[in-house]
Amino acid sequence: MSIIYILIPIAVLLTVIGIYLFFWAVKTEQFDDLEKQGMSILFDDDKIDDSARFERAEKEKNNDTQNASTEKETDTR
Repeated sequence: MSIIYILIPIAVLLTVIGIYLFFWAVKTEQFDDLEKQGMSILFDDDKIDDSARFERAEKEKNNDTQNASTEKETDTR
């Protein structure tokens, strides 16, 4: 029976801490946009237009061609 004298103040203290943390979270706008963080992983950060994508593909193609010719030169030596 004497344990109840310890448990009730602990329960009240935890309740007060929980209420304080809830109001702190609301005040600091922690609940404003719950969807943004979950959806942000689905989309690319940088937007690349078609011309930039084409230029990147051309550079990669040229690099692959140069690498292939370099490998042929080393094989013939």
